[in-house]
Amino acid sequence: MKRNIKYLTIAFAASLTIASCNSDFLNTDPLGEVSESAVWTDPALAEAFVTGIYQGFGNGGFDEQMLASLTDEAIFTHPGRGITTVTEARVNSADLGWVNGTYSWGNMYSYIRRANIAIEELSEPQFSNEGGIADRLLGEAKFMRAYYYHQLARYFGGVPLVDRPYGLGEDTYEQPRATWEETVNFIIADLDEAATLLAGKSMGEGRASELAALALKSRVLLYAASDLHDGPTATANSPTLASYSDLDLVAYTGGNRNERWQKAQAAAKAVLDKTSGNLYGLSEPVPHEEGIQNYINNSLSRNGGEQELILARYFINMKQENGGRQGLYNGPNGYNNWAGNSPVQLLVDDYEMMDGTEFDWSNSAHASAPYENRDARFYASILYDGAQWKPRATANQPRDPLGQIQTGTYEVTTSSGAKETHFGLDTRNSPIEDWNGSYTGYYVRKFIDPDPAIVDQNTWQEVPWPIIRFTEVVLNYVEASLELGQEDEARNWLNQIRFRVGQPAITDTGEALVARYRNERRIEMAYEEQRYHDARRWMIAEETLGRKADIINITGTLKPGQTLSTYRYDPEIYNYVYKVQPIDPGKENRTWLDKMYYVPIHRDEINRNANLIQNPGIE
Repeated sequence: MKRNIKYLTIAFAASLTIASCNSDFLNTDPLGEVSESAVWTDPALAEAFVTGIYQGFGNGGFDEQMLASLTDEAIFTHPGRGITTVTEARVNSADLGWVNGTYSWGNMYSYIRRANIAIEELSEPQFSNEGGIADRLLGEAKFMRAYYYHQLARYFGGVPLVDRPYGLGEDTYEQPRATWEETVNFIIADLDEAATLLAGKSMGEGRASELAALALKSRVLLYAASDLHDGPTATANSPTLASYSDLDLVAYTGGNRNERWQKAQAAAKAVLDKTSGNLYGLSEPVPHEEGIQNYINNSLSRNGGEQELILARYFINMKQENGGRQGLYNGPNGYNNWAGNSPVQLLVDDYEMMDGTEFDWSNSAHASAPYENRDARFYASILYDGAQWKPRATANQPRDPLGQIQTGTYEVTTSSGAKETHFGLDTRNSPIEDWNGSYTGYYVRKFIDPDPAIVDQNTWQEVPWPIIRFTEVVLNYVEASLELGQEDEARNWLNQIRFRVGQPAITDTGEALVARYRNERRIEMAYEEQRYHDARRWMIAEETLGRKADIINITGTLKPGQTLSTYRYDPEIYNYVYKVQPIDPGKENRTWLDKMYYVPIHRDEINRNANLIQNPGIE
């Protein structure tokens, strides 16, 4: 069983301390609480406080609504959750639409305050630094403050930088936004200090480490060097940003961009140098089936895949946290699940063929069998029509004894030999919870435990959320190398990622190589909260996030002379026709406006702090 951080309150930590002797009965300290002064004189209580700062991770990305549904990875099946407010570009300062607590303004600042308290108290610890415990806790607090500021920065741009806990009577609502450059520099300084303090420390799973600090630094510097945050590039590509009078809040307005790319590359290389050879080094592609299993292992963080994790949010089923409910949230309705964040055809089409060529609906061989001979990561990430999956619930097994995904409409024969229509069990015409059926014809497989003993409807799984994983850093290194013109170095690392899943080497150069890299990042990091940020920082959001979502319509007709009373996927018995269609605009009508490059600051925050400046294009 994986160990995860147990989020403890100080009161609970206090309950674990040794009870005082009877002569202390006149002690008037509250029995269920611990004074602030006591916390910082006891290393166990101080650790409990620092552990509590990790609560800002929430469920990682494993909430019912996922960031993927704000992108061209997925749509959210259920109405009324604020998702379409974002995807249809209807946000304003009074209505931000859906915002996850892992990056909401108020929530992040509440955890930044906790980190500031810990940093202030641990900078001059009141207990012995035996075994380097005070340094370790200070390093963790510095990392967590940097992490929460990085969350604010990549959604909002430059933000007020509060580096100490405010005292009683101080006005906390006068701090102006720092520039983008100041915000990045602040985060990097915290990460550098955290890496130094955590160097050589043995850290438990789910806790910050030296490697986590270096990896987050890689991410922050990559974002900082990207198009969206380079003033000249951003304004050349967006009239909204060009007319924004406070551009330095969201982008560099000076400096040397090439040096920024060099820093991003060096930060990624520092991580690669510390982990050299633990995951890569292949000189040719693995067999296709091995590639599928490799990616499944990475996604589930088991059978060697746990080496991918640099920092993760862990779950244990006995706690029954929502982060362990990905199967319920995203699984097929025919398994009594909710189909929340359903993959769109746009994502499915971007998975290559096994030979490395693009999938193409105009190719008759591709169009007649779109789920054959695809990139291994497709089979490890997406549940599609005919895919083998878990056994159905006992009551539904007579309808599908084989446990195959059914997202189409098929002919079957009755006992009298007549033909009738069978609606797939995983559709919105299913006899099983049709209201939870996917609109797109697909379901998520990635991050869902395939163990038949885990019945997603009523069982919690123990798959961790990858806050930062090693391959992200490799991709960061590839991107920075490309921007610096080092194509051979970029291809070498990119091909090692591909070889691990059985895809052939790429030989592209120039813009074609950049396009291949971007698609590789899209596929490798699908459903990991990367696409939302990548499309924005590359400033390709209008042609990616702004595209209308599409779906697949599948019909199966019996071949001449064939009969079948209980449907199963079988190309020997059925002729299948696949037709891509736009999703009903009444369900979702995606639109991109450049004001969506940044999340609006809520007007309540603006009203509290007259020094806050709103983000570009927001009313």
